[in-house]
Amino acid sequence: MPPLPRAFYDRDTITVARELLGKTLIHTVNGVPRQGKIVETEAYLGPHDKAAHSARGRTPRNEVMFGPPGHAYVYFIYGMYFCFNVVTEREGHASAVLIRAIEPLAGITDRTCGPGLLCRALGIGKQQNGLDLLGNELFITEPAKIEHHVIVKRPRIGVDYAGLWARRLLRFYIKGNAFVSKR
Repeated sequence: MPPLPRAFYDRDTITVARELLGKTLIHTVNGVPRQGKIVETEAYLGPHDKAAHSARGRTPRNEVMFGPPGHAYVYFIYGMYFCFNVVTEREGHASAVLIRAIEPLAGITDRTCGPGLLCRALGIGKQQNGLDLLGNELFITEPAKIEHHVIVKRPRIGVDYAGLWARRLLRFYIKGNAFVSKR
């Protein structure tokens, strides 16, 4: 299946975060595709969003967020985990969707219920930062079978420092899915 088109990512971040649910995330490592169904996401809405990395302005770490939509923004946290985001909206806007959890479909044996575990299981690291998601190494595609899901909205996780932004319902997940990181 082909990667989602650039136009999919070049839209409102909340819409993209919701519509990524149920899509298939694929990362090919050493010629072997690792695949999972996206079951949990978080929207980060740009520099005005106090929880977004772009809230403190442009830095070498978050440079990819300011680029064109449909690229991977991968960053390192807590000295041990990588987190994978997709850049959304127009170039310069600095919005992204964090992929928080996937349901393993193929080539994955490790846990995937959290952004750090997901990256470890898929082999996503610093080398994937900035990759164009329209390529063939790391991309998102429509699933083989389209399913309809009930989507749950909750506050994002781990952003208490962001004041009112911490309470916004910008985390989305598929109701009842066993691979969601936190209910």
